[in-house]
Amino acid sequence: MSEFTPTPERQKQILSLLTRQGRLSVTEIVEQFSISEATARRDLESLASQGKAQRVHGGVIAVEQAPPELPILQREGEQADEKSMIGQAAAELVNDGETVFLGSGTTVLETAKNLRERKKLTVITNSLPVLNALAGIKEITVVSLGGQLRESELSFIGHITEQALAEVRVDKVIMGARGLSLEHGLTNDYLQETLTDRAILKIGHEVILVADHSKVNRVSTALLAPLSSMNTFVTDSKADKKFIQALKKQNIKVVIA
Repeated sequence: MSEFTPTPERQKQILSLLTRQGRLSVTEIVEQFSISEATARRDLESLASQGKAQRVHGGVIAVEQAPPELPILQREGEQADEKSMIGQAAAELVNDGETVFLGSGTTVLETAKNLRERKKLTVITNSLPVLNALAGIKEITVVSLGGQLRESELSFIGHITEQALAEVRVDKVIMGARGLSLEHGLTNDYLQETLTDRAILKIGHEVILVADHSKVNRVSTALLAPLSSMNTFVTDSKADKKFIQALKKQNIKVVIA
């Protein structure tokens, strides 16, 4: 190997080696591929910028990729106990009389189920399961956003949804994400829904993100937003402690369910 090896091919081989070992130093890459330190560092920066590796002092570590997301009806059993507890904890952050936005996903749905006893609550949502969970409750006004139905998630997304979002403001946004990473922030696995989620982030005075421990230190396909876009993170006791401490240092409130 040498610097004459085409860069894409060399980076592909570096990534393959990283996958096997879990961690690589700049020195190892220099020796393995007979390249300069500057070239090795450029390769690592490129892999990190693509979300394929996480840069650390002196090298890189492998990034755990979030697996493809199953349809919402097939995900209800995943981490069911954790999601139930997270839903209860997130609902406790909502006060009577507030206006809240509830996004899509199973953990947000658990939050919705725990809001049924609230008084004079207004809920805006793009999620059909949330609509079904709160429909017909006297003390809750439910506002549905239209748009293109994403059948796997049973959520409305796209231009029409985003136009409607531009017309509303809420006290609190409660939403989920497919992956959370200190380096890569909040990520999702479907670009078109990510664009709608970015519009959702803009309408809330406070953003509450709900996700179980399996989403922490994971990176999915599409960048949603930096971690600083959330004010509060609600998760379970199995979430990585270093990740939690890092959030607190960024003045993000963490609630452990």
